[in-house]
Amino acid sequence: MRKKPWTADDTQFSLLALPTTVWYVLFAYLPMFGVFLAFIDFRISGTFLQSVWSSDWVGFQNFRFMFANRDIWFIIRNTLAYNAVIIVFGTFLAVTFSLVLSELHNKFIAKIYQTIFFFPFFLSWVVVSALVWGFLSPNMGIANYVLESLGFDARNWYNEPRYWPPFLILLSQWKGLGFGIVIYLATIASLDKEVYEAAVIDGASKLQQIMRLTLPMMKRIIILLFILSVGRIFYSDFGMFFQVPRDSSALYTTVATLDVFVFTQLRTASTGMAAAAAMAQAVTACVMTLFVNWIVRKIDNESAMI
Repeated sequence: MRKKPWTADDTQFSLLALPTTVWYVLFAYLPMFGVFLAFIDFRISGTFLQSVWSSDWVGFQNFRFMFANRDIWFIIRNTLAYNAVIIVFGTFLAVTFSLVLSELHNKFIAKIYQTIFFFPFFLSWVVVSALVWGFLSPNMGIANYVLESLGFDARNWYNEPRYWPPFLILLSQWKGLGFGIVIYLATIASLDKEVYEAAVIDGASKLQQIMRLTLPMMKRIIILLFILSVGRIFYSDFGMFFQVPRDSSALYTTVATLDVFVFTQLRTASTGMAAAAAMAQAVTACVMTLFVNWIVRKIDNESAMI
């Protein structure tokens, strides 16, 4: 029989996908028009489209200015270094805690732990910034109160850069760990239980089950999330790196990342350079994702994303 070109199922699934399609068109594809800002000397004159049309075409001049900026290299260093540690540390912790929680026999206690881990994910960085200020405020902070009660001198935490790299890394794990745990717990819950029953019959210990069964079966989702994370290695969590340090000039060389740089350029009306930096982030994200996926495909073709 000749297959119908369009069926009722096609209509239903198309309607189901329509809201997501509209969202992507409005918020992912239409904003791509802003790529032109990276190649023009943007000057506001009337509406946005009028401003773009009347601005002078400068080619790659914004990119040259960006890489000639004396701050850009330590900003790139900060972005890559922070993300490298956060990706590796975050993956290890999320996998470890998900394995531990999956082995809890009391499901009520397991749900409580999941809620405790996942709750910080919903907090805005503005709220987290206020909480951090309550701990690290030079005058009324809990941290200085504890130090003084123990006989130590109070510190101005927002003027001492050396404490912030480990602090921001720990803060990122505190806020984002729960999301990774939920994904890996869902993966573990979907694994075939008959395999574990056979392993128990064969005398496999709990550690052997984790090392020989659980982790190998979780390998694909771990690698997939790792590829996506590495693909965004030139991005950073703007709220954490800008809101939490409270835009302290003393901490700028330690906490400034490319996202903070883009915002700073927009704030100083350097729209072209900000657009150039944002475009460089997007291009490198695509290149890194394809490159890491190519490496994974060479090693284990089944674990590659595309």
